[in-house]
Amino acid sequence: MKKLTRRSIVAYGAGDAANSMIISTANMFLLVYYTDVAGIAAAAAGTLLVVARVFNAVTDIAAGRLVDRVQGKRWGKFRPFLMFGFVPLVLSAAVFHVPDVDPGLKLLYAYCTYGLVCLAYSLVNVPYGCLVGAMTRDPRQRARLAGARTIGGLSTGAVLGFVIAPLLGAGGDMQQIFTILTLVFVGVGSVLYVFTGSACREQSGASIPRITLRQSIDALKSNSPLLVLCVSSVLFVTGNSATGAAQFFYLRDVLARVDLFPVMAATQVVITLTLAVMIPRPVARWGKKAVFTAGCVLGVVGGVVVFLAPASLPALAVGGIVLAQLSSATVGILTWALIADTVEYGEWKTGVRVQGINYALLAATRKLGMGFGGGLVAYALAWGAYDGGLREQAEGALLAIRASAGLLPAILVLAAVVTMSWYRLTDRRHAELVAELARDPA
Repeated sequence: MKKLTRRSIVAYGAGDAANSMIISTANMFLLVYYTDVAGIAAAAAGTLLVVARVFNAVTDIAAGRLVDRVQGKRWGKFRPFLMFGFVPLVLSAAVFHVPDVDPGLKLLYAYCTYGLVCLAYSLVNVPYGCLVGAMTRDPRQRARLAGARTIGGLSTGAVLGFVIAPLLGAGGDMQQIFTILTLVFVGVGSVLYVFTGSACREQSGASIPRITLRQSIDALKSNSPLLVLCVSSVLFVTGNSATGAAQFFYLRDVLARVDLFPVMAATQVVITLTLAVMIPRPVARWGKKAVFTAGCVLGVVGGVVVFLAPASLPALAVGGIVLAQLSSATVGILTWALIADTVEYGEWKTGVRVQGINYALLAATRKLGMGFGGGLVAYALAWGAYDGGLREQAEGALLAIRASAGLLPAILVLAAVVTMSWYRLTDRRHAELVAELARDPA
């Protein structure tokens, strides 16, 4: 199998920069937009986020089935889908433009537009994720692709943190800011998707051209590492998404230091860039599972620190956030490498290579986690009587923000690492079964 070129690795990372223009913008700012700009009640916004993400999980699985049944000859199975990346980008712009109408109609508009984004995003994001397993089977090359993906997503997150968050905290016209931002993302993101689709090459094909529903179900039922990874992913992503959704509220309302948002974005950039380069070394020495576990432990400690840090010690709170960022970057990079390993496990176990449904199931669990995380924050705000029209929040609201930014994520990440103790597909075992597949291909 040919070694990946630098251009293909960069192109793969560019795809997640485009993905993040949709997903990171929603994760970081959609709840703030709904409550503070659109005027949707926090509890109603939380229910919307949960329902939309459950729907998104279903659309991910449907997209995975579709991908497994497509057999492109010239462009491959996955790359053609990326050419339609402009569709979810355009719909995402519509999400951040709720009309000033009756509250019931506002909520209906929000459900419809966000639901359409979830559907269109699945049809682009699932094939994108499957490219890792199709481009190479080499663990180190997959780690490089996972690192490139993380850097790509981080580049968009840096723009949101460095540029957008300070504008929002300075009391600017939020509606105008989001309108301009999303329209720019439509143009730039569409170009990035085309670059990814044209520059990445699929080298590892499916073992059979079309996969039946029965084969997909049988493959999933026998793939215990995939199922463990998915359960752990739901727990971790729920906690991580709660941290992300609550961070703006935490910095603005608890610490009264929204100016720290760009600093946090900068530390995330430095941490992720460093880990993307360095993580293949600890993975080669200790294995992906051990490094994954260490990342989760950092997340637990960071969450507890964020919850307990007094407002008079913002440096301590920042330290907790940095630990959470280390956790997020470590686990995020490794998750995409681990899911590719489960594809070979399933192929070795059943003789059928089902890339689409494997990735779709993990993507679905992550979408559930994102919805549950955002929902937890919204429900906590409602419980604490948060009022988006107030400059200073009541003690109950501040406690709710602290809990959703630190305590709840710590509990969920701890549950995630406990779940991963049942993950048995070590790097050594994966290498053995890949060698068996090479000797006796299905």
